Amino acid sequence: MTSLYVTTAIPYVNAPPHLGHALELVQADVLARHARLRGRPARFLTGTDDNALKNVTAARAAGVPVAEFVDRNAARFRDLRGPLSLSFDDFIRTSADERHRSGVTALWRACAARGDFYLREYRGLYCGGCEQFWAAAELVDGRCPEHGVAPAPVTERNWFFRLSRYQEQILALLESGALSVEPAARREEVLAFVRAGLADLSVSRPASRAGGWGIPVPDDPGQIIYVWWDALANYLTALEGADYDRWWAAGSVERTHVIGKGITRFHAVYWPALLLSAGRPRPDRILVHDYLTVDGAKLSKSAGHAVDPVDLAARYGPDALRWWLLSEVAPLGDTDFTESRLIRRADQDLANGLGNLVNRTLTLAHRHRQGLLPGTPEALSPDLPATIDRAVAAFDLRAATGAIREAVTTANRYLDYRRPWELPPSFDTTLATVVATCRRIATELTPFLPDAATRLKSQLGSGPQVGTPTPAFRRLS
Repeated sequence: MTSLYVTTAIPYVNAPPHLGHALELVQADVLARHARLRGRPARFLTGTDDNALKNVTAARAAGVPVAEFVDRNAARFRDLRGPLSLSFDDFIRTSADERHRSGVTALWRACAARGDFYLREYRGLYCGGCEQFWAAAELVDGRCPEHGVAPAPVTERNWFFRLSRYQEQILALLESGALSVEPAARREEVLAFVRAGLADLSVSRPASRAGGWGIPVPDDPGQIIYVWWDALANYLTALEGADYDRWWAAGSVERTHVIGKGITRFHAVYWPALLLSAGRPRPDRILVHDYLTVDGAKLSKSAGHAVDPVDLAARYGPDALRWWLLSEVAPLGDTDFTESRLIRRADQDLANGLGNLVNRTLTLAHRHRQGLLPGTPEALSPDLPATIDRAVAAFDLRAATGAIREAVTTANRYLDYRRPWELPPSFDTTLATVVATCRRIATELTPFLPDAATRLKSQLGSGPQVGTPTPAFRRLS
């Protein structure tokens, strides 16, 4: 059986996490939990990108030592585990984990041994928000397409990576599907970028610009390894010894990155080229999500459009928050967030849908059969597991949750049609059928709402005796 190694991008810690970070974490968590539910070994990695220049800038603006500032915000990302009900196996910090520093150095030396670095002066347009140089043709009205600000002209003497050397290999991987980028629209964007020609890439910064913060270039301490090179390496540096062999080098593992659309080329072009240079296996899948917006504006702390996922989880609960992220966010295209939409979706699908179905079924069981089931007929919606498998494989989590919602609707309609509260001769069969269906739904819900699934499975039991009815979801409106 193929194992799954799933990772998120590691975010900058120049500010606390916002809802966009929660989206990516929950998506990756579902992939890992779904694999485990099907008996497939899975490892889920996340972490923080501590070495970015923008972290240094933010710390200076706050009047706080960089290490203290970074430690504080990195802890906020790690602490999302509870509010979002996450199951990550490892959390890496690029400034604090020695395994990362030594691993980045080893990767750099491997690429250097291939002759893939050279030193030269460079002048370009640099956006500090995305820590990236932009070509003038890529700007929108002279502004960074990601952050809407005019990049600053920068002249530096940096180390360059011979990206152009790997153009044909990257193109072949993408065209053949050996490196899968999903959805298809993002794959086409990457292909267009590669076909236009790959220019060599600046991969270091003068240490003076970062105040010495970051990982020094081996044998050149006056240069700091560029934050993107440093950050991308975390997918490997988190794996030491036997873990590297099992979760990256083995032929029986699927290496999957879950990322936002703004960093697709880094993961689908620069990262595979780095690995080709270093003689390491490449990733298999790049799963790309679009952005969350508020009033049409991309979530951003600096722009005042951030939404705090910890606050949302505290007020509405992890189930409601996860359910909105998974059932409302489109596979392609940005999705606008409002609290009213979160409340409406949770009440409609969870409290009034699944919660009501389980509650009315268990009430009937205790009122008329002392909670004992008469037999174990087949559940409704027999295709539910396979439908969810197909949707998850396509990275369409909205379709996966839609299948669960449809199974709930089917069971509620079945109850309404059979009218067991009138105690017809079919009462026992109807009751057992719906309980079996609820058990199937609760099991399939596990990757999406692990807390709710645990509560429901406890109430529904697994044998002839079912638990007492208790509201599984509170109404939020």
